[in-house]
Amino acid sequence: MTRNVEIAEKLYQADKTGEPIEQITKVYEGLTVDDAYEIQLLNVDKKLAEGNVITGKKIGLTSLAMQESLGVDTPDFGFLYDSMEIENNTVKKDEILQPRVEGELAFILKEDLKDGATIEDVYEATEYVVPALEIVGSRIKDWKLTIVDTVADNASCGMYLLSDIKIDPEKVDLKEIEMTLSKNGEVINSGNGSAVLGDPANAVLWLARSLGNYGVTLNAGDIILAGALSAAIPAVSGDEFSCDYGEFGVLKVKFE
Repeated sequence: MTRNVEIAEKLYQADKTGEPIEQITKVYEGLTVDDAYEIQLLNVDKKLAEGNVITGKKIGLTSLAMQESLGVDTPDFGFLYDSMEIENNTVKKDEILQPRVEGELAFILKEDLKDGATIEDVYEATEYVVPALEIVGSRIKDWKLTIVDTVADNASCGMYLLSDIKIDPEKVDLKEIEMTLSKNGEVINSGNGSAVLGDPANAVLWLARSLGNYGVTLNAGDIILAGALSAAIPAVSGDEFSCDYGEFGVLKVKFE
């Protein structure tokens, strides 16, 4: 068993058992970001073999603060599956490890996007944008992460909830969309679309241009979670969260 296969198996088992593992980069020295994406893709194969269906991609590390905290200057990406969709606005205790809640904007594609895409291509390929709530989760103890750790762990993907309110990005300035995140009725933080690489469309463009390095494409029908509008907030059983997007509605989730 190669090192990367071994790490992928540990992450896979952590997801299955609900027991997080030690920080990968503390146990295995010399891992690169390319190693991390290889590990991630090994577990994509396992997920598909189980019958999971890829519904899209998520983009992480889109804020300058998050990049600086991990000592990187680029976002990362992971895969979304149908099994990650939140049902009945409720998250069960055993569904996700070490959850944290974020508000985001999600792009729904109507055309494929290739690695030579331009920002104009992103808009043309987008059918619509919707408010989203993402719950990130980590299979690594205490969220002790480097860029290599989080990439290997599918960019800390967890679960997601999409609004049914559709936004036309040609008519609404995504940079100006405001979101307020509340926990148990108390406002915790807020942000807007400009927090995501200056414009959420820039994050989708980065993704389209980066995926080709790993033999991955953006396809018509994909959901693209473009990145958090504000800091992620930890959640425990009994917590209730809301992401208020003003005229574009409110998304709510409860942790059992």
